[in-house]
Amino acid sequence: MSRPQLMQGNEACVEGALRAGLRFFAGYPITPSTEIAELLSERLPRVGGKFIQMEDEIASMAAVIGASLAGLRAMTATSGPGFSLKQENLGYAAITETPCVVVDVQRVGPSTGMPTSPAQGDVMQARWGTHGDHPIVVLSPSSVLETYTLTMRAFAIAEKLRTPVILLSDEVVGHMREGVELPPPEALPQVGDPRPVFGQGQRALVTGLYHDPTGFWTESPQVAASLLRRLQAKVDEHREEITFVDRRYLEDAEVAVVAYGCVARSALRAVRLAREKGVRAGLLRPATIWPFPRPEVAALAGRVRALVVPEMNLGQLVGEVERAACGRCQVVPYNRVDSELITPEEVLSVLEGI
Repeated sequence: MSRPQLMQGNEACVEGALRAGLRFFAGYPITPSTEIAELLSERLPRVGGKFIQMEDEIASMAAVIGASLAGLRAMTATSGPGFSLKQENLGYAAITETPCVVVDVQRVGPSTGMPTSPAQGDVMQARWGTHGDHPIVVLSPSSVLETYTLTMRAFAIAEKLRTPVILLSDEVVGHMREGVELPPPEALPQVGDPRPVFGQGQRALVTGLYHDPTGFWTESPQVAASLLRRLQAKVDEHREEITFVDRRYLEDAEVAVVAYGCVARSALRAVRLAREKGVRAGLLRPATIWPFPRPEVAALAGRVRALVVPEMNLGQLVGEVERAACGRCQVVPYNRVDSELITPEEVLSVLEGI
């Protein structure tokens, strides 16, 4: 283990990306993700990498795709409004099977909203923001250390599956500081060998059109369907190895909380307070929210009386919980959209009410 150090969530993202071999970053400053760009503008040149501040978020995503196709591990970082602008090119990365990492440090929206305040309003945008059906992997950290480890995992998944991966953080996790000991690189998943790149003995054809296995565009319904199903299948077939779920106090739980990101921190405290009062509560925290851990939630729904789903939005992941529970237990949403973090006491009150 490395020596203990006080580190911010956005700083941990930078460290994880560099450890994973990041060598290209293109972005545009936007609160609350700006520290990622600021730090990488200093750190990347020191390791032979390139940092470019683009004119906007659309161009940033395009530059990241180009760098990845040229053989570099590439990343960009943004927040809600910028994430919306990246969506068209995010779809292009999905259909062209271009590995890259997109960090979205969520803030209150829509529009400019409250730029310095936390929210969880981009959950559905992360899954369905770009047009058409497309595969996507979305990881959601709830601590500084996990921001580091999930950033490394994001690069490993992107390279293995040749797909964009989103790290869906939030203002609380991105800006808080915690004492951490970073695990050695060998303790975490390793990013695969570099891919063949343009101009190095390989001829590659890249197009956003539907294309056959050789890369040439097609209007064949059968070929188009086969392409899209294959893109989705490569995520589905690796679901178990890319789904990370944290389970706490679930062995004897009668009621459980399903929470992610910063809210999961309050939920864990609420569960501990509930147990002190004799309420057998537990926590299921998905660190992978897309693909949604439906089997894990379904299994839990069959063992408890109720699932509480606190979110800093008007209810974006609760629908997925309800679909997974499939009537096996009561599903109770708890929502807050006033820019304030859901507190342990609020979650505890819901648990006691049940």
